[in-house]
Amino acid sequence: MAFEPPQRLVRALGETAPSGDDWLEKLPEVAQQAVDLRELTAERVQVPGGRSSLVVLVRRDDGTPAVLKLAPRRARPESERAALAHWGGRGAVQLVESAAGEGVLLLERLHPDVSVRSLPEAKALLEAAGALRRLWVEPPADHVFETVAERTGRQAAAMQGASAEVAPLVNAALAAREELLAAPPEVRLLHGTFRQSKVLAGDRVPWLAVGPDPVVGECAFDLARLVRDRVEDLIATPSGAATTRRRIKRLAESLEVDQERLRGWTLFRAVESGVRARRVGRTSDAELLLEFAGWL
Repeated sequence: MAFEPPQRLVRALGETAPSGDDWLEKLPEVAQQAVDLRELTAERVQVPGGRSSLVVLVRRDDGTPAVLKLAPRRARPESERAALAHWGGRGAVQLVESAAGEGVLLLERLHPDVSVRSLPEAKALLEAAGALRRLWVEPPADHVFETVAERTGRQAAAMQGASAEVAPLVNAALAAREELLAAPPEVRLLHGTFRQSKVLAGDRVPWLAVGPDPVVGECAFDLARLVRDRVEDLIATPSGAATTRRRIKRLAESLEVDQERLRGWTLFRAVESGVRARRVGRTSDAELLLEFAGWL
């Protein structure tokens, strides 16, 4: 079969690809090699798929359904492999092969078209929060995962050149980061990019997380991305700001996270995402995110 990368992946990687990167060009050949090496039967490429990897639904030689995932080095697939191995299927999709090759992951098959985002909002938040709680474990003693301080340090540096129009929000976000990093309450292995669409229906467990970009730090950082889920719906309603404040309170209480720390990380992550969206020309996304950040 033809392993054509979905347009969503092409657009997303095009925004971040360094000069001379040819990963997308080589992807069909690499995918075919990965399938042949493992004697897999490819069924279809998952569409629209993700923004950092190609996901192929496959069957193993005994007929067992599985997922083959291929990602460029800058998406840190080996970090994802290490996190999934540490979780061992608790709260997250399971690895089928512990060492499938650089940039290649073979995973258990979930239901790729059914995420908690398909549920009513209140139920979706409850189920997503439950899945996230199971992931918050002690990191391995000898881990090499990026820390929250390291990741947000790179992000903060990239935010420095933002236009004067968004400077007040950027300054508030940077100040919040400095204060939050001064005294983190705990250190846990975090999903790193958690949101409703990252929780898929499974057979082994009703809901399991997928697609981590793992990082080590405090739980509020991980929960912050979930606060702004369905941001377009929040912005569209007159009560969006009040709903956001209630969501922060509800999530903080249900997962035993400090409410002010959650608000601070939600502010930083929303501003960082908004500034980054402006930088790559996603103007409408940037406007939504920065308006949301202004509520915080």
